[in-house]
Amino acid sequence: MAPIVPLACLAFVNARTPLFHRNMSRCAAAATSEAMASLPSLNTSEGSAMNTEALADKLKGKRVALYFAAGWCPMCTSFESSLLKFREAAVSSGKDVEIIYVPSDRSEADVVKRTVAMDMCSVPFGEEADAMKRRFKIWAGAESMKLGTGRRSGVPALVVLDSRTGEEMAFLPAESQGAKALSSWPLDNDDGLW
Repeated sequence: MAPIVPLACLAFVNARTPLFHRNMSRCAAAATSEAMASLPSLNTSEGSAMNTEALADKLKGKRVALYFAAGWCPMCTSFESSLLKFREAAVSSGKDVEIIYVPSDRSEADVVKRTVAMDMCSVPFGEEADAMKRRFKIWAGAESMKLGTGRRSGVPALVVLDSRTGEEMAFLPAESQGAKALSSWPLDNDDGLW
């Protein structure tokens, strides 16, 4: 189901202006209820639960990706400086991104320590994080006894989400490509604008 164009967007309805099509597509690109419902519950960087309204406000107008990683993983921690620089550069260029941490850490305290340091919200540690790992088939090799061997990637990896359905729009294989994977993020595609 296509999102309904908000009334506020009707201000852009002047087909004679060159910005008409771009502005209408931005308005129509807001996340649908289907996309919001596809997300698990999320925690703030400090570890407290986010309500649905706070989550919608946090994601509004941003490009959203899930970041699968772990603090004990050297590849993850070395990749993160590039990831944080990428986020900063995207924001500076007017293309805000929100990165949601999907933890493969060993404790909830480790998750909070990392999300505070990186200023990211997170999928709750445990069953909800494991469900997202299974859904997108991304987990650390150390989790294979628990999650199986049918993964497509280990950590670190990112999945950029479509704002219409909440499904995968792009896969960024940072485990195999490192920082180069970030160049595959479709920042200019309005389908990724929540």
